[in-house]
Amino acid sequence: MEYRVDDRELSASIFIPFVNRIWPGRYDAAKTQIALSKTRNISAYDDVLVGCLRILSDGYYFGTITELLVLPEYRRQGVGSKLLRLAKNNTPTMLYFGAQPGLEVFYEKNGRRKSLQSYTINAASFSEKDG
Repeated sequence: MEYRVDDRELSASIFIPFVNRIWPGRYDAAKTQIALSKTRNISAYDDVLVGCLRILSDGYYFGTITELLVLPEYRRQGVGSKLLRLAKNNTPTMLYFGAQPGLEVFYEKNGRRKSLQSYTINAASFSEKDG
């Protein structure tokens, strides 16, 4: 397994087939490339991309893990745990992130503790009256 911190070679052409195995969708290659260029990408490769953790940060005050994704056949093999350790050791800020329901045990097993409650705003439904 090869791990890359700040993987600048990660491109939409690599990421889209990977993410479609986890979150199937119709992803735009140009928009995906822009999104990847705005995050620090920590990746795991076993010839192909098998895991990825993306961090959005201002580099000083705040950082958030936008997603931690591992292909189903590579789960429970330490890939996600290693990506979390690499994020902790290679980011200059405190990292915040949300967990999908049912995955809390994974994060707690990896020494993380619950903190702030999170909320979501669906951009498609946001309007001026919402504030």
